[in-house]
Amino acid sequence: MSEPQETVLELSGITKTYNKGLPGEVRVLRGVDLSLARGEVVALVAPSGAGKSTLLHIAGLLDTPDAGAVIIRGQDMSRRSDRRRTSVRRGDLGFIYQFHHLLPEFSALENIVLPQLANGTGEAAARARGEALLSRVGVAERAHHRPAELSGGEQQRVAFCRALANDPAVLLADEPTGNLDPETADRVFAALMELVRETGLSALVATHNLELAARMDRVLRLEGGRLV
Repeated sequence: MSEPQETVLELSGITKTYNKGLPGEVRVLRGVDLSLARGEVVALVAPSGAGKSTLLHIAGLLDTPDAGAVIIRGQDMSRRSDRRRTSVRRGDLGFIYQFHHLLPEFSALENIVLPQLANGTGEAAARARGEALLSRVGVAERAHHRPAELSGGEQQRVAFCRALANDPAVLLADEPTGNLDPETADRVFAALMELVRETGLSALVATHNLELAARMDRVLRLEGGRLV
């Protein structure tokens, strides 16, 4: 029998309500349970406004649930200090969004180097890793161009590299190809999946694109505040 895979991310009983106790109260998450194994790529699909971005923000320690636990690599983050949560968010988690959010005044390579420096990596090692990541996604020749000089697909590939710069255990992606035309989205998604498979990290990817979702290991649907 094969060994059970390590669970790198677990959400247990996550609830979240906005405007709590007010007439406009909105219950977004109603007891969400989710586990992500090492090396697993899971799609999260949901209608707009269903709460998938909220769920990703809670999983990424950018927001806190009203109830429930976020467990990352065996650590219950609700029991950790803000300093420890920040350290885990910076080192164990990578984030990709629909819009790349690259720093416009810095080159592609510098956008990948900066988060490594903030995490304590030396400059030479950070530049070497940045160059290697850009090469993996096929934009090495654009390393010294600023975001405004890159196409949308190139910008998002650089954003992928930045998300993986600190060698995270979990990648959280919110509509990572949603701002691209279908052909470019397909190429960029293929580059992302290749990079994820090569590095062996786990990924939770929110997407409206059911075709892309079908190419992942599992598909979860968020409906009525619960996963089905």
